[in-house]
Amino acid sequence: MTAPITDVPTAALPAVVIGAGPIGLAAASRLIERGMEPLVLEAGDSAGSAVREWSHVRLFSTWAELVDPAAEKLLAPTGWVKPDGSTYPTGGDWAEQYLQPLADVLGDKVRYSANVTGVSRLGRDRVVDADREQQPFTVHILNADGSEERITARAVIDASGTWTTPSPIGGDGLPALGERTASDRISYRVPDLKDPSVRARYEGRRTAVIGSGASAFTALAYLADLAKDAPGTHAAWVLRRGIGGSTFGGGEADQLPARGALGLAAKAAVDNGHASAVTGFRTTAVEKTGDRLVLVAEDGRRLDPVDEVIVLTGFRPDLSFLAELRLGLDERLQAPIELAPLIDPNVHSCGTVYPHGARELSHPEKGVYVVGMKSYGRAPTFLAMTGYEQVRSIAAALAGDREAAERVELTLPETGVCGGAGLFDQPEAEEASGGGCCTAPTTLQIGSGAPATTGGC
Repeated sequence: MTAPITDVPTAALPAVVIGAGPIGLAAASRLIERGMEPLVLEAGDSAGSAVREWSHVRLFSTWAELVDPAAEKLLAPTGWVKPDGSTYPTGGDWAEQYLQPLADVLGDKVRYSANVTGVSRLGRDRVVDADREQQPFTVHILNADGSEERITARAVIDASGTWTTPSPIGGDGLPALGERTASDRISYRVPDLKDPSVRARYEGRRTAVIGSGASAFTALAYLADLAKDAPGTHAAWVLRRGIGGSTFGGGEADQLPARGALGLAAKAAVDNGHASAVTGFRTTAVEKTGDRLVLVAEDGRRLDPVDEVIVLTGFRPDLSFLAELRLGLDERLQAPIELAPLIDPNVHSCGTVYPHGARELSHPEKGVYVVGMKSYGRAPTFLAMTGYEQVRSIAAALAGDREAAERVELTLPETGVCGGAGLFDQPEAEEASGGGCCTAPTTLQIGSGAPATTGGC
């Protein structure tokens, strides 16, 4: 175990960034741009470890929207050539052609297989007030070899994402009865049907797809393509809400055309008979019947038996290793209190979401920021470009440049699927809110003060 260094001025300590994904690496790039020393701690063994787990999925954002400007400046002297900005990479492309080269440029400022297990103020638990803000942060790490380590830091930027904590099947936010015991037939990821072993799980079989966002659209489209080659392949699309004007997203009106195309592909899967929609179905139990599964709704309805279940009901933040910090989180979304009203899908369509930066992402614990997909808590509508703007503002704030921190410039494309839980689960609420989708791109520059799935995929 490495003892924390207590005699080094806090300003001379590194700013620790948790996660070497797109937003974490952008944060490091912005810190370097501001003359500060970053230290990126990545639990995986390579840059973009989470992104690599959906390497087969094509993003609906183009390369032009997926490269952070400060990161591009670091890469340029190495001879790195930016991919064609009008093309759409897969997750694997993003990781191999951008994230890993960027991490390589950062060199020893990125540490792999370093799992952060806790963050606190040095010598202060969350109860103690005395001299709290004068103390640096202590970051506890579990290394791959089982050794433990402590690092002191001037600030902590948590860009660890939400990929490892998918939401369960249960309509009440908890695992459905029987969900754990049926885990061998349940997946929480979009399947890679190009993998023969994965393809064998679904071809010629009946699969329940639970969810209503871009990931569910992708899974439905994949299964529909499989059905063309493998007779008997069918998807039961389980929706907690009814079918409304925004069910299939923005379609041809979406400012991100590839995202709109996902919704149209899902609609085609239904229209062509490859998928059947089951609406208003809030799952409360998963029952085994022979070698198949039956989903049971809270109103007593029972879905016809299926062979597999794909659960794509969103993600939620893992806040366990931040437990000793004083975080200010909204009680519903688990997003920063100042940010939550701007992104709450119960209230806002995406056209009314405003840009945000360091001020909205601040917590009672000064010097701590949760960024990227994790900053949105349980709200589903995040884009990579939003995260890049977040860390630009935060780096400026840590450097003491208040004017730059408060100047947020961001253009958000029209969003396809904006609704989440709560009111958006009800067709009448969806109609009253105008379908929950944007009507125009949002271009804003304000004094202080942003959505889709993680990384814009």
